[in-house]
Parts: sequence; C-alpha cells; structure tokens
Amino acid sequence: MQKKISKRYRRAAELVDPSRRYPLGEAVGLLKRLPPTKFDQTVALSFRLGVNPKRTDHMVRGTCLLPHGSGKSVCVLVFATGRAAVAAKEAGAEYVGYEDLLKRVGDGFSNFDVAIATPAAMAEVRKLGKILGPRGLMPNPKVGTVTEDIAAAIREVKSGRIEFKLDKNANISVPIGKFSFLEDYLIGNGKAVIDTLLRARPATAKGLFFRRITLSATMSPGLNIESPHSPRS
Repeated sequence: MQKKISKRYRRAAELVDPSRRYPLGEAVGLLKRLPPTKFDQTVALSFRLGVNPKRTDHMVRGTCLLPHGSGKSVCVLVFATGRAAVAAKEAGAEYVGYEDLLKRVGDGFSNFDVAIATPAAMAEVRKLGKILGPRGLMPNPKVGTVTEDIAAAIREVKSGRIEFKLDKNANISVPIGKFSFLEDYLIGNGKAVIDTLLRARPATAKGLFFRRITLSATMSPGLNIESPHSPRS
C-alpha cells in the first residue's frame, strides 16, 4: 500500500527546487521556513560517497564533535570497575558497572545510546559483540569509546560528539541538531561534519568524494547541497 503524503509535506515540497544544489546556509534557511510539525524534528546531513564500501581501505568511520551540540539527551552505559567506575558516575553516566552490566546486556538490555568501556573491561565486553555490534553499540577505540579517560569520553558524548560510519551502499547520515536550533547553530554543526568527513577521506579513494549531500528534517523533503571541493578530488 502506498504511503499517503500529508498536505504539510506537499506544501513543503512545493518550496524546494529538486534541480538545485543549495549552499548550506541557504538550505538551512529554507528548511527552517518549511511548514513545521508538532514535534521538534531532527535535522540531518546525508552523504553519498565516491568510495567502494566493499573495500576495507575505503571504510569511512569516525566521530565529530558538534560545536553547538546535538540537542539530544544521550544515555550512557559504562563497563568499568574501581576508580574508572567512580569517575564514570561522577561524569554523569546513567549506567555503570561490570559483571552486573555484562549479564544485564547479555540478557537483552539495550536502553542506552552509547556504551563506553575501559581497555581492561573489553576482554569480557567483546563477548557481547553479537548483541552490541548489530545495534551499533559496541565500544570501539577508533571512535573513543574504549579509553582509560572515561570521564572525558562521557563529557564529549553528552556535549555533542556523534559517530558516523559508512553503510553497505556508500552512504552516511549524520544528525546535526534539532529543527528548533538557531540557523547559525545548524550551519556550524553542518560545516563541522563536512570538514570532518573530508579529513576522513581514504587515501586510496579517487575522483569525486562527495557524490551527493542532502539536508533534511525528520518529516521534510530533502534539499540537495553544494559539494565542497575535496583536497584530492
């Protein structure tokens, strides 16, 4: 059955020129003028990259600290013991523990957004790979979620550090804030994400890196964005 398109969405689509590639600032301004919804939509940038996701040397993955935050309340679970566990609690982690949390997560608990672990805890946490991996919750040193400095990792996550990872179709989608954000905040966060992805470009990737960039809110049509020039494009 074909999904019914709302009148609000149709009005919004009439304001967007699908043949244009908008500068980021202009696109954000237009997005903010589209008919609103009854909830605070998440605004995201979606990228189609000129890489081959089947090649391990073309993987694009990392983190970006949004200068104006994500607008999302992040629930953090930490696998740690001793001083690291105390530091995690003081830094504001919602769930802190080791053997008890290993069992709880193993039994299916997943009511958290980010999992962080000390290197020592990873010997047992790795056994939860089949549970945490498919949900994107597995701690990983490459994105700063396996670390000795637990408190710093928690502060970064809660202040707006987001993760990104290439999917099997060479796409990446990154939230850059909420519809209620000031335009300058969304633009600043968007530029930070684009710059971070440019720096994450694999050295072996040739040709155009950003094949397509789209700005959208949860219930809005997408706006095509001008692609910046990559240093190696």
